[in-house]
Amino acid sequence: MLPAPGGGPGNNPSSLLAEERKFTINHYKEVVRLAHEWECPTVMWIAGWASFDMSQQDAWNYSLEGLGEVGNYAKELGVTMVVEPTPADSNLIETADDALLLSEQTGLSNVKVMFDTFHALYRNEVPSDYVYQIKNKLHHVHISDNDRLPPGEGRGDFTAVLKALKEINYDGYLSMEVGFHTRQAEPDWYARTSIEYLKAKLDEIDYL
Repeated sequence: MLPAPGGGPGNNPSSLLAEERKFTINHYKEVVRLAHEWECPTVMWIAGWASFDMSQQDAWNYSLEGLGEVGNYAKELGVTMVVEPTPADSNLIETADDALLLSEQTGLSNVKVMFDTFHALYRNEVPSDYVYQIKNKLHHVHISDNDRLPPGEGRGDFTAVLKALKEINYDGYLSMEVGFHTRQAEPDWYARTSIEYLKAKLDEIDYL
């Protein structure tokens, strides 16, 4: 479950405003509780962004403090929090290394890391490298080609991504985050194209 897409206004855990940070943390806790009730095992942490007149370090510290509070609450309910690098949407957690560091600094066993192939491609990085970097902390994956296209419709090398996931024995979900870059996206086509492509690739490399 994703509580705050992009860390939108009013949902920034790194906000300079104490009131906004408090609102965001409470919102995350409500989503964690809902996830527990729905037997959803994972909630994403969008770390937010540093705004005007504040340092990156202050923003980082606010996000870390909030993640620690939410992570402890989630742990009591058996929910895992995952930190996602979102360079296309924010300016705080931009890389796999950033996500790993924030996760590790909480000291919580139920705070792990995820990544979205779209964001890696946005930075002109290699998505399969993210698999090897995150490795033991990797708990969830979003699949999307550049420009939020279905996998195989852009420039992403998903054969390499899936081979890397197989190599590290990843057994989590491969979820799609495609098509929302435009209101003219045809959802059935996006879903069908994505699923058919990934199933063929999984068979091709004998993943299962």
